[in-house]
Amino acid sequence: MKTNIVKYILIATIGCGGAISSCTKLDEEVYSEVLPSQFQPTEKDLPAILAPAYASLRTVMCGWQGYFDLQEEAADAIITPVRPNGWDDAGTYRRMHQHAWTTREWQPYNTWQNAYSAITKVNTVLSQLEEGTLKLGAINDAATAELRAIRALAYYLLLDNHGNVPIVVDFKDTTLPQQNTRKEVYDFVLKELNEVLPMLSEDASTTYGRMNKWGAKALLAKIYLNSGVYVGTPEYAKCIQETNDIIASGKYRLDVNYSDVFTYTNQSSSEIIFAIPYDEIYGKGNQIHLKTLDPLSQPVFRMTAQPWGGNCAVPQFIDTYDADDSRLKDTWIQGPQINPQTGQVAINYVNFVPGMGGLDGIVAAGNHGYRIGKFVIKPNATGDLDNDFPFLRYGDVLMMKAEALLRTGDANGAAALVTQVRQRAFKGNPAKATVTGAELLQGSRYQYGLQRPDGSIDAVNGGADIEFGRFLDELGWEFAAEAHRRQDLIRFGVFSTKKWFNHSPQSPTRTLFPIPQDEIAKNPNLKQNPGY
Repeated sequence: MKTNIVKYILIATIGCGGAISSCTKLDEEVYSEVLPSQFQPTEKDLPAILAPAYASLRTVMCGWQGYFDLQEEAADAIITPVRPNGWDDAGTYRRMHQHAWTTREWQPYNTWQNAYSAITKVNTVLSQLEEGTLKLGAINDAATAELRAIRALAYYLLLDNHGNVPIVVDFKDTTLPQQNTRKEVYDFVLKELNEVLPMLSEDASTTYGRMNKWGAKALLAKIYLNSGVYVGTPEYAKCIQETNDIIASGKYRLDVNYSDVFTYTNQSSSEIIFAIPYDEIYGKGNQIHLKTLDPLSQPVFRMTAQPWGGNCAVPQFIDTYDADDSRLKDTWIQGPQINPQTGQVAINYVNFVPGMGGLDGIVAAGNHGYRIGKFVIKPNATGDLDNDFPFLRYGDVLMMKAEALLRTGDANGAAALVTQVRQRAFKGNPAKATVTGAELLQGSRYQYGLQRPDGSIDAVNGGADIEFGRFLDELGWEFAAEAHRRQDLIRFGVFSTKKWFNHSPQSPTRTLFPIPQDEIAKNPNLKQNPGY
């Protein structure tokens, strides 16, 4: 349960403080602290020992200019235009949207820094286990396996975003690390996950927010699905095998309602395989609501914090939805927003944004663009949401298997799985839930092209020519605002070939972010990625 994770984070903090404090009278009997010599951990202590590594993932995902922003701002569903209250931020959002980012851009650099911070925390504990300064006895193997799985997850993020990064596993090695190739990082992550699988827990009921066997398998499936991008060799059969194992386990199932996956009590979700837990008091950092909502939305949700009014949906993406798809309203805040105290409209969100703004002088009004509402905002919400971030969920497992089947010639098998995922989104019109294999072989509904300031589309190059484009649409509707979109666009060949909103195609080298220039300055062993 999420409450246990929060409790263990507190225990870990207090425990560390007691363990490292000095003592001048060595024979003194200590009652208020646990000394290392007296600490005999059991399986119940494992979350506390692992907590610092897990806690770092909160910053990785939803930290300022973090992984969430990196995946969404560079793609075709979410933008941050200039607003009356600012949001130009020296052009960083415009550059991310137009794929004109620099080697010193905040978002790629923050993901690099935060991922390596998590890796360092893991390496620290692993070093203590190897040296014997931290003795875990019977739970040593389980702790080691879980730590390596967390580290593999962090390296997966670096593999996907930066590619050619140093693999660092020795906490005490003070030499400047050598750079590894993307293939070497890929092989390392697969090796780590496959080696620890037998030692990871299969219990889904007591490992919420932790990497268990099924989380590792879901991550493996995702890596195999993207293997063609990472190393040039597709691994669809392996993706199918990993997803089959998760499905056959019976440990997870789709939630009855789509919104149940994202509510502020989503620690009870039957669908989430691996979550990054957040808490408004003890696990802060999920501030998606502040970044997306206009300040005028504060009384609508009776929030105690005032939103900042930044990002919103790309109108072209919104136009792809079927009007009967409940995910449209479950994901995006739209239309008149009523102040419950006055009964008056506080703000009316419209599906129109004139442009990114900045150099052209265009400024988007506060109500321009539908806002992210997927993470259900509870009444009296603070500046930090209670909603946990579902990094890996059962719906993703079904869709990964469906895509692998589609790409290996079984369109009808893929359609059966997509239909299963769609059914809860079309309760009002069940007939529309069914999709056929022939439909998944069609192109995308997305009207790709540049948007003029009046909202019309110029230089249309459409989506009909995208192979399996309809399946890409399905991914967009199911996983909007879940930090999936950049990766999906790359895998479907859209990222470097299509125009959307104020974005025109750039070099294919932009599918990898640069090695941060500040890191190259510190380490001469690092070479910049091609194209920068």
